[in-house]
Amino acid sequence: MAERVQQPPAKRLCCRPGYNPACRQGQRAGGAACGGPGTAQGGSGKTQSPESLLDIAARKVAEKWPFQRVEERFERIPEPVQRRIVYWSFPRSEREICMYSSFNTGGEESGATGENSDETRLPFRRGIALLESGCVDNVLQVGFHLSGTVTEPASQSEPEIVCNVAISFDRCKITSVTCSCGNKDIFYCAHVVALSLYRIRKPDQVKLHLPISETLFQMNRDQLQKFVQYLITVHHTEVLPTAQKLADEILSQNSEINQVHGAPDPTAGASIDDENCWHLDEEQVQEQVKLFLSQGGYHGSGKQLNLLFAKVREMLKMRDSNGARMLTLITEQFMADPRLSLWRQQGTTMTDKYRQLWDELGALWMCIVLNPHCKPEQKTCWLKQLKKWNSVDVCPWEDGNHGNELPNLTNALPQGANANQDLASRPHRTVFTRAIEACDLHWQDSHLQHIISSDLYTNYCYHDNTETSLFDTRGWPLWHACARVDALRSHGYPREALRLAIGIVNTLRRQQQKQLEMFRGHKKELLHKGITSITNLEGWVGHPLDPIGTLFSTLMETCREDEDCTPGFSNFTGTMGQSKSLDSQHFPMHRFLEEGESYLTLAVEIALVGLGQQRIMPDGLYAQEKVCRNEEQLIAKLQEIDLDDTLVKIFRKQAVFLLEGGPYSGLGELIYRESVPMHTFAKYLFTSLLPHDAELAYKIALRAMRLPVLESTAPMGDMSRPHHIASVVPNRYPRWFTLSHIESQQCELASTMLTAAKGDGRRLETVLESIQKNIHSSSHIFKLAQDAFKIATLMDSLPDITLLKVSLELGLQVMRMTLSTLNWRRREMVRWLVTCATEVGVYALDSIMQSWFTLFTPTEATSIVATTVMSNSTIVRLHLDCHQQENLASSARTLALQCAMKDPQNCALSALTLCEKDHIAFETAYQIVLDAATTGMSYTQLFTIARYMEHRGYPMRAYKLATLAMTHLNLSYNQDTHPAINDVLWACALSHSLGKNELAAIIPLVVKSVKCATVLSDILRRCTLTTPGMVALHGRRNSGKLMSLDKAPLRQLLDATIGAYINTTHSRLTHISPRHYSEFIEFLSKARETFLMAHDGHIQFTQFIDNLKQIYKGKKKLMMLVRERFG
Repeated sequence: MAERVQQPPAKRLCCRPGYNPACRQGQRAGGAACGGPGTAQGGSGKTQSPESLLDIAARKVAEKWPFQRVEERFERIPEPVQRRIVYWSFPRSEREICMYSSFNTGGEESGATGENSDETRLPFRRGIALLESGCVDNVLQVGFHLSGTVTEPASQSEPEIVCNVAISFDRCKITSVTCSCGNKDIFYCAHVVALSLYRIRKPDQVKLHLPISETLFQMNRDQLQKFVQYLITVHHTEVLPTAQKLADEILSQNSEINQVHGAPDPTAGASIDDENCWHLDEEQVQEQVKLFLSQGGYHGSGKQLNLLFAKVREMLKMRDSNGARMLTLITEQFMADPRLSLWRQQGTTMTDKYRQLWDELGALWMCIVLNPHCKPEQKTCWLKQLKKWNSVDVCPWEDGNHGNELPNLTNALPQGANANQDLASRPHRTVFTRAIEACDLHWQDSHLQHIISSDLYTNYCYHDNTETSLFDTRGWPLWHACARVDALRSHGYPREALRLAIGIVNTLRRQQQKQLEMFRGHKKELLHKGITSITNLEGWVGHPLDPIGTLFSTLMETCREDEDCTPGFSNFTGTMGQSKSLDSQHFPMHRFLEEGESYLTLAVEIALVGLGQQRIMPDGLYAQEKVCRNEEQLIAKLQEIDLDDTLVKIFRKQAVFLLEGGPYSGLGELIYRESVPMHTFAKYLFTSLLPHDAELAYKIALRAMRLPVLESTAPMGDMSRPHHIASVVPNRYPRWFTLSHIESQQCELASTMLTAAKGDGRRLETVLESIQKNIHSSSHIFKLAQDAFKIATLMDSLPDITLLKVSLELGLQVMRMTLSTLNWRRREMVRWLVTCATEVGVYALDSIMQSWFTLFTPTEATSIVATTVMSNSTIVRLHLDCHQQENLASSARTLALQCAMKDPQNCALSALTLCEKDHIAFETAYQIVLDAATTGMSYTQLFTIARYMEHRGYPMRAYKLATLAMTHLNLSYNQDTHPAINDVLWACALSHSLGKNELAAIIPLVVKSVKCATVLSDILRRCTLTTPGMVALHGRRNSGKLMSLDKAPLRQLLDATIGAYINTTHSRLTHISPRHYSEFIEFLSKARETFLMAHDGHIQFTQFIDNLKQIYKGKKKLMMLVRERFG
């Protein structure tokens, strides 16, 4: 803002028609000090003498009148009067200087660049430091123009810099600033701050001169010529070309400069047509906002944009017209953001933080158009601009829901009598729609004026004269009334905002009572019909304008003491109409409140009313997330308040209404299926009421546990309009994007109740029933079961057996829910359930094994449940005697056998293992395996059980199972790395060890199942190394003779092996490539070893090779390699 060094252009032409030089005779042409008797600015001097009438009048004129009007009003103005007007025209408060040189008056936020959060580096703080260090010099005030030099001391990295500063002002506002420092920022630089504060704090040290035109009027021709020539001489390099050009034009009779009367004077003050506003560098505002938007939320840009919004609110509170001007500049840059069209084209949504910035933009425009004292032409201009933005295709929608085809429920809202028809026909509402609608609102309503202007009238309600509408005859809903409160606060009318807020709260409380009475009168009829309706199409919590948050903040701010003036200000003028702060939170202001009430009690009560309102879940992800976020934010504010007896009474009162309020309450007996759940709110109410009224706390929490949107039998709602209840028309299945969050909040509420109910069997049983009825997510029920288990088994106390049983019951429900569905946590759940049942006792373990088929799969029951039950750790943990151990083991074996019957493929081995110590059970399990072997079991499962049998000392049973496994196996010629090869080799080795007969029986099975030559040759070689049956059955030794390859069964195996080699060779040669030639030659070498095991093997192999040469003679290179190796 302070980068330009050119002097500002003159605002008007100055001349003195009928000027009489005689009246100036004897008057001093030189300057005089600003100060003097009675001139201490703002009355800050130590003298107690009253102000002169001249100063009083001059100060008022300086505040309101442009100086041109003064000159035109009076033909001759005495010089002392001119001086006092010029003197009083400079700003007198440092608050505005701070506002335009930092992000907030407290100086707590970083500068616009956001690079340095050090408070001392803020322009305002640095300006004070420069002033107090004596760095301001050569201060001169000529008319309405202040100039001076500010020296920036040298640092380690920078030399000393002298900055030339010039400031123009008008009617106590700085209208233009220039500084040679070259800094570019939205706000004034530290040098402008230093010079401004010098003038405010040390007015008596500033030389004050009348506007330069007045001085020139006092000169004769010779003096004027001398003045001009000296000026040119001193600055000839800068001004000589301009001086000559002006001289030529003045001497030309027809020049444009001679066609106007008078000449410009940059020091002469404002003309009548000049707008009176503080200097704001529009270009820098646009550039900074554009920069922040381009950063896309990185580098703290979102924070900086929020600080700019806060600056707009600060300006509005100071009733500074630049607030609307600055917001317009910001909005234009937001609308020009190229990402809007990109997101629209791609069908993607904007980020959540960016979406919140748009919300704040819309809310600020609501405050702008609801300015209580804005001129009609201003509102017309704003309406035109808002409509222009509203009509742009990329303008964000209020619900953040581009491309959503679901009906927009907000379109059903009643509009004002003068509402624009073109808006009503739009399918979607934009972030500016509400501000456009608010342009139809005015402040002339007599009832409204009574409320905001009278301390006593707030006890009455805001438009309590109708029954069919919420607040007035035009049908404006609650948010309009609360938007007025926000507007009054924003524009610096806190007392009026407070009065209106109290009036609205009283209205809501009165309406709440009427609704309760109405429902009680028709309760039986409504409950009998099952009527469920929504009282408002728009919820108060999660609303774009946050009406409940506005009321709460307005009342809570009045509870707290106003902070002292920020250090560094010598004069914070008290013209903002700030209401007196309270010394205590509960200190009643009887002029505003009824007896026994306080601002805190009203704030808490209105928050509870808003949170408990039955409201429909809005469409779209963003709108639904906003409902959750706003609810949590409001509850977080409530949690900061310590409850006393007065507040507890309010909690009780609202809790009773919530339970008995019918369709008006989110906790009524019947609610609309798509109503926003009350879990989060109910959890807060529960924890707050529990120490004071446990029965009421549990009623609230248990009522809130329901989630009808997931209930298939939930009533869809009544489509009529009984008793002025506006029912929701669309009958559709909702798209609840935040359902997972809602279910987690439901789970948190249940967990809170379980924790509180520890030791109370009746409460625990009730909570358990509610959980089983209302929670539909197995993962959340499992979490609750775990929570209950942890609470029940805390280390510092004995286990709570009732809570343990609740934990077990929830665990059993999880088992039943996930039994037939895929769940990646299933094994964890099963293991946990067994642990929980162990803690409950042996009867619990026995019970889950008795009913295992309703809880577990056969695999889980055998591999996890029964195995864990029969482990030593379980026996030790339960301190079981022998009889109890045997009973538990019997149940486990029965379970194992049942599982083996149902799923032998996966449970047979576990069943055998579990039944090892019981002969009858073991034999039963073995028979189950044999029965299933021919039909349902794979060779892998059979081989595994066979190896187990051999390990347990049953070789013949192992052999039997191995032969059954072989019948299921099929190894082709190229599967020389198949995982079953080891099992085949083990089976053959087992048969070989049992004897010739067993080997003879299994070899035909091997020949039939295995076609891989290398595997067959390996089996053949192993069978010829040792004598079969070296350790035969019953300990009898065999003869010790090796088996002959010319006789069965090895002859059959040898022929099969040779045949496999021949077939494999032909198969490989069909698609062989040169890089595999050497590998193929090695394969033939292994084949020759097998051929040579036969008595005529040499002849067979030679014939085989000759056949290859003849058949594959086209593969010359390969056949050459064959001849080289095999002849």
